[in-house]
Amino acid sequence: MRKIGTKDIEYIAMGSTVLGTGGGGDPYIGKLLVKQAINTYGEASLVNAEDLEDDALIVPIAAFGAPMILVEKLFSGNEFMKAFEMMEEYLGKKIDAVMPAEAGGLNGVIPFAVAAEKNIPIVDADGMGRAFPRLEMVTFTLHNIPVSPIAQADEKGNRNIYHTIDNVWGETLVGATTIQMGGSCAIGCYPMSGKQVKKAAVHGIVTYAQKLGEAILDSKDKNLSPLTSLIKEASAIKLFTGKISKVTIKTEGRWNKGICEIMGLDENQGNFMDLDFQNEFLMAKKDGRPMAITPDLIVLIDAENAQPITAESVQYGTRVVVLGMKADVQWRTPEGIALGGPQKFGYKEKFIPIEELNKN
Repeated sequence: MRKIGTKDIEYIAMGSTVLGTGGGGDPYIGKLLVKQAINTYGEASLVNAEDLEDDALIVPIAAFGAPMILVEKLFSGNEFMKAFEMMEEYLGKKIDAVMPAEAGGLNGVIPFAVAAEKNIPIVDADGMGRAFPRLEMVTFTLHNIPVSPIAQADEKGNRNIYHTIDNVWGETLVGATTIQMGGSCAIGCYPMSGKQVKKAAVHGIVTYAQKLGEAILDSKDKNLSPLTSLIKEASAIKLFTGKISKVTIKTEGRWNKGICEIMGLDENQGNFMDLDFQNEFLMAKKDGRPMAITPDLIVLIDAENAQPITAESVQYGTRVVVLGMKADVQWRTPEGIALGGPQKFGYKEKFIPIEELNKN
């Protein structure tokens, strides 16, 4: 177990935004909430999944909604505590630790605020190793762990508890209510035992996010290129270099959907890349040929400073680099591909590992 302070949060937020693959929400508000909680209640404790007691109660806490709406409709901060407290009340048991549901920008850090205020640890694990747009798209589903009960709270004080027949219905019902709440809310979900977390979660993701953040933010102090440092730390594949030439984006329900078109520069002069996204970047095509496909990670990076760019913040004319990263091994199984692969999002292309698509 180790302590997490405000400096660590800067690194974790940056790395989580990389792993968010364009989704997971902008981390800025999350960082403010977490830093306020740490300054008020003290540093949070990060615990390895392997060190959990088998009978411990672990609950992921997350923001839920369309990332574009999360930029405009701010959280009060209280809704995350309400979701936590509702879960304890419903289960009639004290929660021993919280964890991120996903390694997205906002969702990679927001559980730290709850952990600090409640003086309980946060687990160094999540349910994706990246970000995905749907509630059932977690490794917990692959292990038949139910999403229910789900605690939902918004900034106005509205609260719900759901007990759904399966994880897809959890997404359907909570998603519908979230739209009525203005497009965003806080949730607690997938209550698990320590034994289940050890088996089903993606381990070490918070520490990994911190290392990615350090690679970017500390590189200049070491006279290194932030992009080169990130690529090395992430074992990433450089897919494309270019400039944003067009962005088509619309909000449907709680999803941002669209295409980011990139005109090639430098070694990619004369080429074009299209990034399809539904909250997260899901397909990267160079001149019409797939170069990376979900569930592998597609990361859009500002070429000047290696800062990750979320899908809702893409701007015309920005010089960018597109990176590809391998998904966690659980997503590369037949079951993982069926849950988070291209067919789940309506693409006709089949999943091919990024290293095979980019063989020299």
